[in-house]
Amino acid sequence: MRKSTPVSLSGLNPTARVAALGLGALVAVALAAMFYLARLDGPPPAEWAAGLRGGLVVWLAGGVLAFGALFLIRAVAARSGETEWRRHLLARTLEASPVPSLLLGPDGRGVLYNPAFRDLATPGRQLPLDALGAAAGGGLAPLEIKRLQAAAERGQGGQVDITFPGERRRRLFVQPLDGCPGYMLWQVVEAPPAQPAPTMSAGAEEVAPPSPLPAVDTDCLNAALAAMEARFQRFFDYAPMGIALVDAEYRLLECNDTVLALAGMVMADAQGRPVINLFRRDQRSVVQQRLAAIMHDGGVAPAPHEVALRGSPGPIVHLYARRLDGVAGPELILYLVDMTNQKNLEAQFVQSQKMQAIGQLAGGVAHDFNNLLTAMIGFCDLLLLRHKPGDHSFTDIMQIKQNANRAANLVRQLLAFSRQQTLQPRILSVTDVLAELSNLLRRLIGENIELRMMHGRDLGLVKVDQGQLEQVIINLCVNARDAMVETGGKLTIVTSNLPVAAPVQRATETLPAGDYVVIEVIDTGIGIPQENLQRIFEPFFSTKELGSGTGLGLSTVYGIVRQTGGFIFVDSAPGDGAKFSIYLPRHREEGGSPPAPERGEKGAADLTGVGRILLVEDEDAVRIFSARALRNKGYEVVEAKSGEAALEILRAPDRPAVDLIITDVVMPQLDGPAMIRAVREFMPDVKVIFISGYAEERFRSAVGGGEAVEFLPKPFSLKQLAGKVKEVMDDDT
Repeated sequence: MRKSTPVSLSGLNPTARVAALGLGALVAVALAAMFYLARLDGPPPAEWAAGLRGGLVVWLAGGVLAFGALFLIRAVAARSGETEWRRHLLARTLEASPVPSLLLGPDGRGVLYNPAFRDLATPGRQLPLDALGAAAGGGLAPLEIKRLQAAAERGQGGQVDITFPGERRRRLFVQPLDGCPGYMLWQVVEAPPAQPAPTMSAGAEEVAPPSPLPAVDTDCLNAALAAMEARFQRFFDYAPMGIALVDAEYRLLECNDTVLALAGMVMADAQGRPVINLFRRDQRSVVQQRLAAIMHDGGVAPAPHEVALRGSPGPIVHLYARRLDGVAGPELILYLVDMTNQKNLEAQFVQSQKMQAIGQLAGGVAHDFNNLLTAMIGFCDLLLLRHKPGDHSFTDIMQIKQNANRAANLVRQLLAFSRQQTLQPRILSVTDVLAELSNLLRRLIGENIELRMMHGRDLGLVKVDQGQLEQVIINLCVNARDAMVETGGKLTIVTSNLPVAAPVQRATETLPAGDYVVIEVIDTGIGIPQENLQRIFEPFFSTKELGSGTGLGLSTVYGIVRQTGGFIFVDSAPGDGAKFSIYLPRHREEGGSPPAPERGEKGAADLTGVGRILLVEDEDAVRIFSARALRNKGYEVVEAKSGEAALEILRAPDRPAVDLIITDVVMPQLDGPAMIRAVREFMPDVKVIFISGYAEERFRSAVGGGEAVEFLPKPFSLKQLAGKVKEVMDDDT
């Protein structure tokens, strides 16, 4: 044992010496005061005994005070001597250790390093770590040392293997000293061999590995361990992912707050219970099998497992699991990464793609179907020229034509959904449109449903197709009626202005910043289930009974609003009714002029004419009907089945003089706009009418040059075709 040594004031540090001198001065002052009081004139003889007893008490108190002061001085001196002895012991321990060790200060200079480190790094004028990097032969060693030093300055320990000259691999450790800011301990030990060590021959002397450096300061190291534990606990508690520890019986030992929040549980209901209670019932058996496989086989799960936690609907998480071999047996550590938002975004993206694909499919089907309908309606018109009313075939022909027109309306709805219909936008007041529709809407919804209209003040103007806007409102009101047909209710239409300062995200749509006119159609019906909200705008999707609807009402509404440049959103829940909100861009002008009457209305009674027309159409039925209809009206018609054939006719040396070209837009190989661009090179003034089942806007940019071109959408009747040709041929502007 270490022997105690006498303590003198000269052996104390400055703080202890000041404390000792201060206490001695206090004792001296107390003794002088008591001596002075004893020399004063005493009390009367009758009270002399009492005064004597009081003086004895004063002298006794002074003695106790002096004894305590001497004891305190000795304790302080002993503590100071013990601290000096510990420092001396630390220095001697580092000096005697065979492990190269360095105690580095905050300024990067060595506070203390032992002979083993000096022999390895030979620090001189260099800083110790720079000397160590140079001793390793440069290369990556200085960079690795700098990396460790930076990590230690942030409070993180670390290690790295460095190869010294002579193929000597050393492992460099660094550990910051918590409670001693800026101080860090570096040690260099022999690194384990990269390959298994060769078998030693019998009788060979085993060389014991170097013993680790003794603890520098127990209090400092304990503080460092406590700080590391607190830091890890913060990482564990505040981790954005769920972390859980499971024992060999698959019971939850510990978890962070993220796990409890995801599962909607408290620690008292989760700790010590089977961990599968965190998951949804229908997925617990799969999770149990997966955890058992990892527990028995060891290692890490090959891939994360997507699973739903308890609740309705429970969060979707990716479950990572790994086996740990603890002191009490094997354990599992689980990581739960919340994927709910990502899964929702994926579902919305798939929904958006599906809607776009359905729109493209609907547009393609509508285009082909429009060719058939054009031929059906056209040949019906040709038959009606010979079978007048009173003819026994007139009724049959009219039935065919009426059904063809119904089919044409269905195709227009498909084109509206796919945003490929032809619109005729006008500057309108929504208030005026609703006022004109109010009587019709009251008849549509029935007597047991109350209709209320609430118009906003100073409502802005919008530029839309009036017929399409009316169709949107009628479809929404009819859907609301169907949701309240049994119990009745209230249908409210509200209009207002809405300035949007910043883009707003709603489901898969982003509402840009700007000024909007909002039309809200609100009902008190049965509401829409959550699982149907993402599908209500799909074509042919309907929750009505079979035969009660085509499922194109809301899809048509969606297509018209989006093609107009607006947005439509729905808010609903079962039993709470539904609210459809339409956002239409507000027209920038303060007012609008009424639309000019169509030129086709002037002189529409006389549809005959003269002139040569080049008809370019790849669909035989449409071409045959159109040619016969135009010839019946007095025109000379030259037919071409493709764009290439039309160019051959126009480029021939004996080409006929053509007054008008009627061409389809979509044709194989050379389409209509490309053909017209080629024709404009040698016939710049020729008049052109495009016919197509697609929207007018789809080909105007393809024509180029800024020329004014005419458009006739399919399907068209004989009267519409003849009227459009008459209009263009008589137009000399």
